[in-house]
Amino acid sequence: MPSFRTRRVVSILSERPGLQRVELEHDGPAYVLTQLIGDVAVGDEVVVNTTAVDLGLGTGGWHVVHWNLARRDLHQPGPGHIMKIRYTSLQVDTGAAEDEELAEFPDLHGVPVLVGSLHSQVGVAAAVIKTLRPDLRISYVMTDGAALPLALSDLVADLRVRGLLDGTVTAGHAFGGDLEVVSVPAGLQLSVQRQRADVVICAMGPGVVGTASALGTTAVEVAGILTAAAQLGARPVAIARASSGDARPRHRGISHHTLTALALTPGPVPVPVAAGSGLAASVPVPHVAVEVDVPDVGALMANLGLRITTMGRGPEADPMFFQTVAAAAMHAVNLIGPSDTVART
Repeated sequence: MPSFRTRRVVSILSERPGLQRVELEHDGPAYVLTQLIGDVAVGDEVVVNTTAVDLGLGTGGWHVVHWNLARRDLHQPGPGHIMKIRYTSLQVDTGAAEDEELAEFPDLHGVPVLVGSLHSQVGVAAAVIKTLRPDLRISYVMTDGAALPLALSDLVADLRVRGLLDGTVTAGHAFGGDLEVVSVPAGLQLSVQRQRADVVICAMGPGVVGTASALGTTAVEVAGILTAAAQLGARPVAIARASSGDARPRHRGISHHTLTALALTPGPVPVPVAAGSGLAASVPVPHVAVEVDVPDVGALMANLGLRITTMGRGPEADPMFFQTVAAAAMHAVNLIGPSDTVART
């Protein structure tokens, strides 16, 4: 059951479209999703959901401002009748880009679709692709497998500032992208047709839900996305989650999250890994391990001014994670000829 407290805002820590971070009297930091409840000011009394902090969660372990008691009502009209976070007190009329006429079943013309299971993979893949081919347009399709508000992602904000992402799409109950869509397949379609993406990266937002069981994780969504991408005429590429630094045996080498998702994916997909990593033998049939010579990922990100971590570990502490993502990104680039970007309408 959720826990709520009433606290006073004592300072505004930072602001960007869709998000405020604030300091609360007696209770530390919290964030405000302004698309849902409007903004707050210093001195306002607010109702705060404290559940994540009370449970001691890591990712997502912030207080969340639920309502501003200084405000008696709020009216922020949306662009359409499609609701996200449906049937909750915070449901929001985001509209949906599918409301406009689209081809019933598109052909995505072999556009590479990189499918990952962790948000940090998005940043590494985008950095590698843009370093190799700055001319390629990259769209990020964010699923609702973890955080729902795109505004919460410091990583995406950083990538946009550096020109490493050209468009964002939020699918399912995720919200806040350049385009809002009802389903992930529609997100793949619109990233290509509307945002003219040469490469699509699809993964959940910050956080991942996982249990000790094989199927009790939101990472299993990877199977459906890989399958949908293939059926839509794209070229799916699995970004394997792999680690040399995770203390948990189930995530060392290729993670059980990836192995489970691949077991649920009926058609063969390429699973790129760094050459010499020893991971190729772990890729299950009918899928195809592709060994790729990868650059120094830490140096590459440093050249771009990026600091990306996975579970708090950077490239120096978990080189296998970063090398595996880089291998997938390089394979996607290799699928595109030197000037083989597709003209899209």
